[in-house]
Amino acid sequence: MDEKGMDAYIIPSADNHQSEYVGEYFKARAFMTGFTGSAGTAVITKEKAGLWTDGRYFIQAELQLEGTGIELFRMGNPGVPTVMEYLEAEMPKDGKLGFDGRLIALQDGESYVKQLAHKNAAVEYAYDLVDKVWEDRPKLAAEPVFLLEERYAGESRASKLGRVRGAMKEAGASRHVLTTLDDTAWLLNIRGNDVMYSPLVLCYAVVEMEKVILFVEDSKLDAGVKEALTRDGVEFLPYNDIYEYVKGFRSDDAVMIDPVRINYALYKNIPAHTKKIEKENPAILFKAVKNPVELANIGQAHIKDGVAFTKLMYWLKTNLGKAKITEISASDKLEEFRKQQEGYLWQSFSPICAFREHAAMMHYSATPESDAELKEGHFVLMDTGGNYFEGTTDITRTIALGEVSQELKRHFTAVARGMMNLARAKFLYGCKGYNLDILAREPMWSLDLDYKCGTGHGVGYLLNIHEGPAGFRWYIMPGRNETHNLEEGMVITDEPGIYIAGSHGIRLENELIVRKGIENENGQFMHFDAVTFAPIDLDGIAAEDLNRDEKLYLNSYHKLVYEKLAPHLTEEEREWLKNYTREI
Repeated sequence: MDEKGMDAYIIPSADNHQSEYVGEYFKARAFMTGFTGSAGTAVITKEKAGLWTDGRYFIQAELQLEGTGIELFRMGNPGVPTVMEYLEAEMPKDGKLGFDGRLIALQDGESYVKQLAHKNAAVEYAYDLVDKVWEDRPKLAAEPVFLLEERYAGESRASKLGRVRGAMKEAGASRHVLTTLDDTAWLLNIRGNDVMYSPLVLCYAVVEMEKVILFVEDSKLDAGVKEALTRDGVEFLPYNDIYEYVKGFRSDDAVMIDPVRINYALYKNIPAHTKKIEKENPAILFKAVKNPVELANIGQAHIKDGVAFTKLMYWLKTNLGKAKITEISASDKLEEFRKQQEGYLWQSFSPICAFREHAAMMHYSATPESDAELKEGHFVLMDTGGNYFEGTTDITRTIALGEVSQELKRHFTAVARGMMNLARAKFLYGCKGYNLDILAREPMWSLDLDYKCGTGHGVGYLLNIHEGPAGFRWYIMPGRNETHNLEEGMVITDEPGIYIAGSHGIRLENELIVRKGIENENGQFMHFDAVTFAPIDLDGIAAEDLNRDEKLYLNSYHKLVYEKLAPHLTEEEREWLKNYTREI
């Protein structure tokens, strides 16, 4: 910073593509701070260092930052300044703010420039300072690209390109710069393994009316992949060549960019004389609305995943106390059951297996040092998922180990009620997630409890585990792409919870498909179909807290669980499942 004359330097969690989860090469913020959560921003000044993260990670960040001298800023809490407010207070007049412009979205970069203009602050975006001190930095991922067949994707590459070009034409654009990894993977029906858990390819793309330029390292492409892409007008250039390529855009070009997703450095390389059309990338909504083939495949993926989880639950319930079972060994056992399922690739996110007070940390990750033994009398929370050729899964179940207290049952039942109340909602088309979120939270709010996160997020089809543009949250959170109308074919999670620091955490999660219902003079009615199938642990339910409709829904859901999973289980597992899906 001294060498470059910088007074403050921002280190975000992102990669060059504004990804939520990033490859090892891009984990600069984790390297600098020791905080390993997926979301957070570090700000380094000459005398201070701060880390901003959200409610999912408050407990984890507090533990990991202890003794570092880095101050934790709990985003959204009263009196806590935002990154921008902090910079306004700390930056000297005529100072210089630095960041690696490839890691900062255009919209964010421009807001820093605008907000600090009254201090006459300069912005320097050309340097990756972390690279100067990270001596053993991992190399950029270079895993092979594979094609997603149409029997899984449900739509050809040519059809998707036609839809995107139609949106470009409507916007008056001749080129479209595509930087987000999941959007490019969806558009070209390609997948890879460059980002841990997410089956993505490190690449950029420029879509033109007659061709697509894919910026990707040649070593990742075999002859079959190249041939298939070439047939649909795809040409290839090295990964980092895009920064020079866009400098060649002409004055008569009209380039469509998404200001939330294109990075600041790439935008700054586009000539000033080129017309720029700022518009949300059309692929975001296209890929969020799953087609009939994808939805049918997703149903199959969830049956496989439900079988694996039910086998785990049976194994856990019948072996606890007979052999030592820990958070890590239970998680490993679930992975073993998933690997037995045809079409399984790998986990869709870092698995959470959290016993007792560990479960109060929403995104706890067991380590050899923290690996707790599972014992009777308490809950274990397991939030896990799998990537299958038939789709991506995300399931959470909290399991009672032996007999648990009445207070724990009361909390568990409140969470179950919240999940069921949202799942059985009927609503008019035009509703957004924030119109319905109270259905999930009401049982917790009635106990004067809340959870510091959203209730649900979209799920990609063999893509990102978190996908816009719709989700469930009771308020609008700037920067979160989750406020679109709930459209038929979207897949969104339903995962309320209760988290009591030092004691326990409970979360239950099903994925829901948005469906159309009856249309009449009142409008188009909509509803949800649950697509996740695994028992909700009846050992944690206080039946007296459920009303008639909730009991009917739970019994109906458990009947479906048994019908779909029983044929794939052993006789002993089937008998066990029959008991754990019994009517109450």
